[in-house]
Amino acid sequence: MAATNFWDNPDTAKQTVSRLKALKAVVDPVCAAADRSEDVQAMLELLAEEEDPDARSELNDGLTALAREVNHIETLTLLSGRNDDRHCYFSIQAGTGGADACDWAEMMLRLYLRYFEDNGYGVEELAIRHGEEAGIQSCNLLVRGPYAYGYLSCEAGVHRLVRISPFSAQGKRETSFASVDVQPELDDIDIDIDWDEDVREDTYRASGKGGQHVNKTSSAVRLTHLASGIAAQCQSERSQHKNRGTARKMLLARLYQMEEAKRDSELAKVYGERGQISWGNAIRSYFLYPEQRVKDARTGELTSNTQGVLDGEIQAFIDAELRRRAAARNK
Repeated sequence: MAATNFWDNPDTAKQTVSRLKALKAVVDPVCAAADRSEDVQAMLELLAEEEDPDARSELNDGLTALAREVNHIETLTLLSGRNDDRHCYFSIQAGTGGADACDWAEMMLRLYLRYFEDNGYGVEELAIRHGEEAGIQSCNLLVRGPYAYGYLSCEAGVHRLVRISPFSAQGKRETSFASVDVQPELDDIDIDIDWDEDVREDTYRASGKGGQHVNKTSSAVRLTHLASGIAAQCQSERSQHKNRGTARKMLLARLYQMEEAKRDSELAKVYGERGQISWGNAIRSYFLYPEQRVKDARTGELTSNTQGVLDGEIQAFIDAELRRRAAARNK
């Protein structure tokens, strides 16, 4: 990267920078924990010579931080899948529940955007469809960052919300559903596909605030694989050509994921059990009424801090799912 001609080929340079970030995501936490361990050892030696309340307090804080850092390193060792270190496509789809479901999908989008921001991920909005009354029907994002796919694949599935509906004049309790789908961003997928015969292409005007170029021309592209019904769409670029290119990459990633699911028992379970975005298929339930709690059906992870979760504090759920997967693999 220090070479004077490093940026002469921007695509290659970006790949190198991405690779560096992935490596630093592994090395930096270990270095930080090693430094913290040395600091803790120094404080222990100091306390062995003379008891000092301030040093004792500092030691306790250092041990707490060290335990947190070691726990993070342990979690990283669970991200050993073939594509865990890649960027990913991240989609949210409203399910059963009408306006409540669309509102729930938008709440989930806000939740994940907070999580991405807190964890230093870059996010690009590829496509979004707004609900008729409120919220969103669906959205597609490209999430870039170290181990984005490894972490976020733990969120794939149906998410259930129970609350007093803001859209009910009678103030009734409603249950809403939305699903999350995650695919790794892959540049080296080897899938034989005839884009003219196997895929239907639809173009349309992108949704969004009025007056933009993307609203005035049919620049948005939706591709549908005829044999499987799998679709991908992109509307983020002004150019139809660029949107088509991104949509093709997304479609290939989804087809690749489908093929992987046939060979991988864990993926097959996710794709096989998710089914309809409605009752009986939720991986996690968010209860806002009558009690306040969020519970993951796969791991049993539970918290009463519902507002924290809705503000993006979901790492505990992700870590618990990573450990569950590792235990399942080791059986």
